[in-house]
Amino acid sequence: FPLFAGIIKLTVLVIAFLLAVFLAFQLFEINMDFKLANVISTKPVRHKCGLSKACSAGHFAFKMASGAASVVGPRICLEDKVVMSGVKNNVGRGINIALVNGRTGEVVKTEYFDMWAGDVAPLIKFLNEIEDGTVVMMASFDDSATKLNDEARKLIADLGSSAINNLGFRDNWIFVGGKGIKTKSPFEQHIKNSAETNKFEGWPEVLEMEGCIPQRQD
Repeated sequence: FPLFAGIIKLTVLVIAFLLAVFLAFQLFEINMDFKLANVISTKPVRHKCGLSKACSAGHFAFKMASGAASVVGPRICLEDKVVMSGVKNNVGRGINIALVNGRTGEVVKTEYFDMWAGDVAPLIKFLNEIEDGTVVMMASFDDSATKLNDEARKLIADLGSSAINNLGFRDNWIFVGGKGIKTKSPFEQHIKNSAETNKFEGWPEVLEMEGCIPQRQD
């Protein structure tokens, strides 16, 4: 029965081939499922200070927020480190300022100045003593404008601010500039205190801003 034996052998070979193909597809599907599970379970990349995208080389990552009404203080993050916040207990009513070395990104000093019940003179003295090449980060909390005078406003405008001359009672404002800057800063937000648009009773909504500050090279 050579013909019969040949048919059986061919049948066995076909079944073996089909079984091999079936197993190959099963392994392929398992492998694809595993890879897909890995893709789905992969955690999203976190950038410094929670930025939406990473800064390129030669830049400092920052994210900041103004105060919320008179309740929550402003928050400033630089290079993934919280520089000023209510938790750090180094913020207060008025203008909150962080000075940063423009070459190294090192925080030089933090301070806040009460522009409601305080005096503008210490702020003016502070601004005049800022060294060239220093990055200046400012955030409002509650009222940052009542005690501001023309001299203080000009000193802040010289740091690159476009909005400081229009800053009014309980406006929200955040700004990043620099001593010796030759142009107006692109890092600034300002919202007026207006009964028609305020998010809180007596105060506008919180402002948030993020970006990449160019490192000083000279």
